Amino acid sequence: MRRRAATSVFGMAIALVASILMPTAAEAAETLLSQGKPATASSIEAAGFEAGKAVDGNSSTRWASLEGHDPEWIQVDLGSAQAISRVKLTWEAAYAKAYQVRISTDGSTWTNAFSTTTGNGGTDDLTVSGTARYVRINGTARGTTYGYSLFEFQVYGGDGGPPPGGGDAAVPFGGHTIPYAAGMLRPSGTQSALDASVVDYYKRWKTAFVRQNCGNGWYQVISPDADHPYVAEAQGYGMVIAATMAGADPDAKKIFDGLVKWKLDHPSSINPDLLAAEQDVNCRSVNGGDGATDGDMDVAYGLLLADRQWGSAGTYNYKQLAIRHINAIKKDEINPSTNLLKLGDWTSSGDQYYYISRTSDWMVDHFRAFRKATGDTAWDTIRNAHQTSIANLQAGFAASTGLLPDFVINTNTSPRPASGQVLEDPNDGQFWWNACRTPWRIGDDAVTSADSRSLAAARKLNSWIKSKTGGNPNQIAMGYRLNGTQISSGSEPAFFAPFAVAAMTDAGSQAWLDALWNKMLGTPIGTDSYYSASIQLQVMITVTHNHWVP
Repeated sequence: MRRRAATSVFGMAIALVASILMPTAAEAAETLLSQGKPATASSIEAAGFEAGKAVDGNSSTRWASLEGHDPEWIQVDLGSAQAISRVKLTWEAAYAKAYQVRISTDGSTWTNAFSTTTGNGGTDDLTVSGTARYVRINGTARGTTYGYSLFEFQVYGGDGGPPPGGGDAAVPFGGHTIPYAAGMLRPSGTQSALDASVVDYYKRWKTAFVRQNCGNGWYQVISPDADHPYVAEAQGYGMVIAATMAGADPDAKKIFDGLVKWKLDHPSSINPDLLAAEQDVNCRSVNGGDGATDGDMDVAYGLLLADRQWGSAGTYNYKQLAIRHINAIKKDEINPSTNLLKLGDWTSSGDQYYYISRTSDWMVDHFRAFRKATGDTAWDTIRNAHQTSIANLQAGFAASTGLLPDFVINTNTSPRPASGQVLEDPNDGQFWWNACRTPWRIGDDAVTSADSRSLAAARKLNSWIKSKTGGNPNQIAMGYRLNGTQISSGSEPAFFAPFAVAAMTDAGSQAWLDALWNKMLGTPIGTDSYYSASIQLQVMITVTHNHWVP
């Protein structure tokens, strides 16, 4: 759609956000989760010092590692994913000077919930936040010549699984329990400050664009800069944002359910499991009431996020709705001969639009989520077709820039950028108001999956724009020809913000990422520009490591 006890920095970060948006640990009853649970360790000093001694509730028994060796670890299996709030460590004389509290939901992918290099033994009572089944103390520097030894290793919290129909989030914003690929950058500063900036921007975005118009229990995201006051693209953005901000916004589930009701009450006239693309001021579907692929992709993805956040036993069965929506996309918005996305369910074999695709719809991480949710291997084929097309377009038509065009034509024979206007604008074949989103969309997959093709595509874009602008985000123009020639002057978040996600993939781009982040922070929300504000908000979510794939 074209528009115009001991604490750490991380612990204090999460506590700051939580103190504003959620009950504090002191306000909620805590449960000791670790006592008597299975525990393992990298080593033991001798018989009688097994890992289980640290979780047996007996302060006179202890775990001890081999002496004189780094690193060493001990971990406890809580039995199921739990929301954890506190870790209490009672050290014997053999304490850790440097260690991390690491958490995982599967025992293989870990993220740090706490880290220190200045441990001094005694008792460390740590405020942490996250959802985990496994909690590990990873010692990297001993405080003595001995090993590591704990009398007690206690984990506190509560059930982190999505309660049936409940409002508590399983993956709360700011929890950072689903890590990115190794080496992905984030803006400089404390995690708490980064998260707080996103929450602040979200609140302003919500005030500007989230509405409850026309009654019927509906919520909508308004689009004052689009052709109609309500468009599917905006509702898709709203669903993804609401589900992601759960835990930060107590109304997130209520808003999401209102958007779901809007979707269900505005079905596409062609495939009723899809969302009608446009509605008028009276909330009635217009222009044929058919579907638009960009909105449908995010609606399906948002429903998967909601299923992970809240479960599907409430008012709406999110998982069932998601799978129906995903299958409808496959049936009516995927071209079966090219495996590329069509513009919507309204184009069919024989019409002039059947072999045209919009690059900003190519959401690779969404394809991965669809494959996981449905078990349908066709989504692997579809994902591969889009990634191959990205690589071919970059190599064949934008070798020096990596830029993608708004629209690709002749997808059945020799795919190439549109020549002039094919749907919306004379610049349909350039990096314009649709393709401006592609550095974000490609980057979302790169930072979460570490896929080599997504990384290569994102890094190509990042290298060119950083060089083109001399590292000054103020020089990012509004649109480029694929050879890098500027189309329009001015500065717009829809164009500069997405490059921040591409910047995350390059270890040498920290200063550039920081400049882009500061540019975003310094740009006020235009209440007449839902498009740019919605893109920037989702970019901010990604670059602060708050984006996740269900």
